[in-house]
Amino acid sequence: MSVVWVFPGQGSQRKGMGAGVLERYPDLCARADEILGYSVAELCDDPKRLRETRYVQPALFTVNALSFLARQEEGGRPDYLAGHSLGEYAALFAAGCFDFETALGLVKRRGELMSAAGGGAMAAVLGADRERLEELVAGTGVDIANYNSPEQVVLAGPKDELDALSRGGPGKWVPLSVSVPSHSRYMEPAADAFAEALDGVRIEEPRVPVIANVTGRPYRAGEAAELLRRQICSPVRWVDGLRYLMDQGVSEQVEIGPGDVLTKLWTVTRRHPPEPSAEQEPVEKPPAREPVEAPAVRERVATPAAPEPGIALGSAEFRADYRVRHAYLAGSMFKGIASAELVIRMGRAGLMGFLGAGGLTLDQISDALDTVQSALGPDGPYGVNLLHGFDEDGLERETVDLLLRRDVRYVEAAAYPHVTAPLVRYRYSGAHRDPAGRPVAVRHVVAKVSRPEVAAAFMRPAPQAVLDRLVREGALSAAEAEVAAELPVSGDVCVEADSAGHTDGRSPYALMPAILRLRDEEMAAHGYARRIRVGASGGIGAPEAAAAAFVLGADFIVTGSVNQCTPQAGTSDAVKDLLAGLDVQDTAYAPAGDMFEMGAQVQVARKGTLFPARANKLYQLYRQYGSLEEIDERTRRTIQDKFFRRSFEEVWEETRAFLAARRPAELARAERDPKHRMALVFRWYFVHTIRLALRGEAGRQVDYQVHCGPAMGAFNRWVAGTELADWRARHVDVIADRLMEAAAGLLEARLRDLSKDG
Repeated sequence: MSVVWVFPGQGSQRKGMGAGVLERYPDLCARADEILGYSVAELCDDPKRLRETRYVQPALFTVNALSFLARQEEGGRPDYLAGHSLGEYAALFAAGCFDFETALGLVKRRGELMSAAGGGAMAAVLGADRERLEELVAGTGVDIANYNSPEQVVLAGPKDELDALSRGGPGKWVPLSVSVPSHSRYMEPAADAFAEALDGVRIEEPRVPVIANVTGRPYRAGEAAELLRRQICSPVRWVDGLRYLMDQGVSEQVEIGPGDVLTKLWTVTRRHPPEPSAEQEPVEKPPAREPVEAPAVRERVATPAAPEPGIALGSAEFRADYRVRHAYLAGSMFKGIASAELVIRMGRAGLMGFLGAGGLTLDQISDALDTVQSALGPDGPYGVNLLHGFDEDGLERETVDLLLRRDVRYVEAAAYPHVTAPLVRYRYSGAHRDPAGRPVAVRHVVAKVSRPEVAAAFMRPAPQAVLDRLVREGALSAAEAEVAAELPVSGDVCVEADSAGHTDGRSPYALMPAILRLRDEEMAAHGYARRIRVGASGGIGAPEAAAAAFVLGADFIVTGSVNQCTPQAGTSDAVKDLLAGLDVQDTAYAPAGDMFEMGAQVQVARKGTLFPARANKLYQLYRQYGSLEEIDERTRRTIQDKFFRRSFEEVWEETRAFLAARRPAELARAERDPKHRMALVFRWYFVHTIRLALRGEAGRQVDYQVHCGPAMGAFNRWVAGTELADWRARHVDVIADRLMEAAAGLLEARLRDLSKDG
C-alpha cells in the first residue's frame, strides 16, 4: 500500500497552531526567529498577523516542517510527498531538497513579494464543472488559481470582475478572505522578483518523489527553481496531482500540519473517478525500479574458514592473513565511536573492526583493549587505529608502546602525511626470517592514503635513517632492522576516496587505477616476495559501490560512515537519528579543528546542524583578523552568544588551564601572540561540538559536529523500506554481511548476463 504525505497551504492557519511541536524543536525555532526577526511562537498565537500573507507564510512553513520532523520520528515513510501552494516548500524540505534555513529564507521572501502584490480577490466555486468555468473566464481578467478537487475550483482576479462573473455563474461562489490574487497573472512581477531569490540557491533532487503544483506530476531533474517561480503565478493543479497519485497505486494520504482541508479534498476526489476520454492523455507512469533488497544473512558458523556459497570477493590471502570471512574491515572512527563493543561484535562474527583510538587518552585505550582482549582473546580478530598527530615523540610514541606491550597485531594508520618512526617501530617489531630465510612481519599495517606520494612511502621499506635511529635507541634490534629493509612499511594500502572526517575528496575512479599502477611499479623496484594489497574505502554504503570497488581491483574494502549509525557505535542516539535521516547530498566540508590554522578540512553532516557554516565562519575570521579584539562588536556578540554560548574570556580561561597543565610552551606562545590565542579560542569550539554530539546534548543539535561521508546517505536509500531502515537493527556485522553478499549477487548476475550475451 503506497502512501502520500501532504502539507497544507495558506488558509489552514489558525491561532495556536504548532502547539506541542514548536517546543519540541527549540533550536530550529531559535534559528527561525533569527532569520525572520521575530518570534514564530508569538506569531502563531497572534490571529491578526496570521491574516497577513507576509507573516502567515513563514509561520505555516515552520509549523509544517517541524510537524514533519515529529511525524518522521514516530516512524513510517512516505512513497510520495506533496504540498498545496505554500505547503510545497514543506514537501521539498521533507524530500531533502534544501535545509530548514534555506527553505524558510525562500518562504519569507515569497511572502513579502506576494504581500506587496495586493489589489485583487479570490473566490472558491463549489459544484461547478471545470470546463464550464474555463469557458466562463476566457477573455476576462479572471484566472483559475486552484484546481482543488472535482467539486472545487478557486478563481483569482480583480474584485469587480469576480463579482460580475458570480452573478448567474455556475455553482456556489464563496468569496475568500484574502487580499492578493495568488496563482494568477497578477503575480507575475512577484514571480520574476522571486527568481532572483532562487538564483544561486542549491536545490537538491528529491529523495522521495514530490508532486509539483504547476504540473500535477513529480518534479523532474533540474526543474525545481523554475517550477517554484512559476508556482506563484500559475494555477495549483492539486486534483491532477491527486489523480496521478491514485493512478500510481497510492491509497492513503496523511495530512501533516494544521487543519484537515487536504484530507477533505482527497476524500472528495476519490468519490469522483475521472471519466475515460478518447482525447484524454494517458498518465505516463515512471519506469518501474527493481528494488535491490538486502539479502538474508546466512547462518554463521564458528570458524571464518568455513566455505561460503557464491563469489568470494577480494583477496583470499587477505582473508587468511586477517582471519576474516570477508575481505572487509570496519574502519576506525575517532573518540571511541568505533567502540570496544563494535570491535567485539565484528570479531565474534568472524570479521574485524578497528578500535577508534584517536582522541582517547592512553588509559582509555588500555581499558578498551582490556575489554576487547577479554572478549576475543589475545589472538582474536581485532585492530586498533593509530592516528597521526604531529607529535611523534609524544602521544603517538606512547600509543605504539602500549600497542606493543599488549601485542596488538593489526593497526589502521590514518591521516599520515609521511612515515613516522613510531609507526616504523610498530610495523617491524618482531620481524624475522622464516626457516627458508624469507622476511616475515608479524604486525600488519592498513595504511589509508589519498595521495600517490604518501602511498609510495608506505609501499617502500622504511627509510634507512629511521631504522638506524630506532636501532640506536634500542627500539628495534639490528636483526629486525635488517629484515625491515626487505619489507614495505605497509602490506595493505587502502585508497581513501570521499570519506568522512579528514579527506581530500578524491574520486575512486581516478585514484584506484593510479595507486594500483604505483603498486606494480614499487613491487618491480623492490622485488618483494609477497604482493602489496590495495584496498578501497570512502563512499562505500551500497552494494553497487562495494562491487565497483572490487571491479576496480580492490583486494579488500573498508567501511566507515555506515558503522557510525549502529547500536554498537560509541556515539549518542541523537547523532544516530540524525545520520539515519541523511541522503547522499547531506554532507559538507568544514575546517579541521586539529589542523585549523593550516586550513585542512573534514567532511561532516550538514543536514540538521549549523556546524559547517559556523566552523567556516570562524576560519574566515581567523584569516581576516589578527586578534579577537580586532573583530567588530556585532560579530563578537554573535559568536559568543550563538556559537559558543559563553564569552571569549570564559573559553580562554578554560583553554589556558588546560595548556598550563599539559602544554606550557604553547601557552607561553599564545600569551605572546594574539592571533595564536584567537586560533586556540576558536579551536575550543571544534572540541566542544564533538562533545555535544557524543553526549547528544538536548537543545544543541545545531552545533553537533558529526564526521560523515555520502556513503551514509547511499546506505539509507538502499535499506529504505527494510528492517534496516531503523538504525537499531543495523548491527555492524549485519551491515558487513549484507553489503558483501549483495555485492557478490550483483556481480554474479552481471557475469550471467555477459555469458548469455557472449
